[in-house]
Amino acid sequence: MHTRDSHTNAITLLPVTAGLWLGYVLALLVIDRIFYIRPIFPPWYYLINASDALVVLGMALWPPGRAWLGRAYVPLVIGLLSVVPVLMSQMVLMWLPPSPSGGPEAMLVRTMPLLVMALVLTAWQYGWRMVIFFSGGMAVLTLGLHLFFFRPGGPSLLPPITVVIMQTISFLVVGYFISTLMRMLQQQQAALAQANAQLINYAATQEDLTISRERNRMTRELHDTLAHTLSALSVQLETINAYWEVDPAAAQRMLTTALSVTRAGLQETRRALKSLRASPLDDLGLIQALRQIATETATRANLRLNLQLPERLPPLSAALEQCLYRVTQEATASAGANHLRRRRMAL
Repeated sequence: MHTRDSHTNAITLLPVTAGLWLGYVLALLVIDRIFYIRPIFPPWYYLINASDALVVLGMALWPPGRAWLGRAYVPLVIGLLSVVPVLMSQMVLMWLPPSPSGGPEAMLVRTMPLLVMALVLTAWQYGWRMVIFFSGGMAVLTLGLHLFFFRPGGPSLLPPITVVIMQTISFLVVGYFISTLMRMLQQQQAALAQANAQLINYAATQEDLTISRERNRMTRELHDTLAHTLSALSVQLETINAYWEVDPAAAQRMLTTALSVTRAGLQETRRALKSLRASPLDDLGLIQALRQIATETATRANLRLNLQLPERLPPLSAALEQCLYRVTQEATASAGANHLRRRRMAL
């Protein structure tokens, strides 16, 4: 027995099966009433088949009933589709007088559509081994009933045996193809599930790497701005403290310079924090975002900018654009921070 998921479970086919069952019984009733003077089947045949189909349909649309039967639900439906019609056909043979339209082989042919539906459910739900069991079981049941009711001088057993052999071969061939298709579908679903799991794992890894890169970049940004500013400010404050009693005028000038350095460092810190929140690539595009970074860095550091960028770039992936943007951002930030640090040390 094979495990099926919600997409390949035969339970999903049962409403359709019950509908086809009812349609087939109705078609038999119409055909028998139109094309035959004497009805082929008695009224109870149609009534029992229609009742069985309605029971299957009701249980297919009633989840508590399926839950109550559990694993026995699908085998029960398969039995109703196969065993019951075969038994009723044999009872009809006993009820009707011999005729070409009501002989054993004709009855076997008439039950074939219901048996095919049962075969499809068996192959869909249980696979090739159960198809062999089902085909052999139907052959044994049919031939056993004919042998049980056979009377010397009655109809020959050769026609029903021939039909049963052809039926069994047909069931095996059709069941093999259905079970093979279901096995291939299961393999594809398993491969797809594995690919989805790998993709989820890859996405989670990429997210972790992105967060790690952003943390490292934030550390470098703060180191190039806030850390350098605080270091320079600490040196200047120590110098001011040393000069405060010796040369108050020089200490005052140094204090003014320290305040200027503090404001510049505050602006740099705010700029770094703003760049962490902003998304220039989404708003401006790669070229304009690179131009903005270079221009802002040159303005803050009082540098002369000589920037050459193409008007257009070939289509790039989002990951590559992000990489180019971050490299440019760190390079310009380092250049600007180094220049500001040299100026502050010169002061």
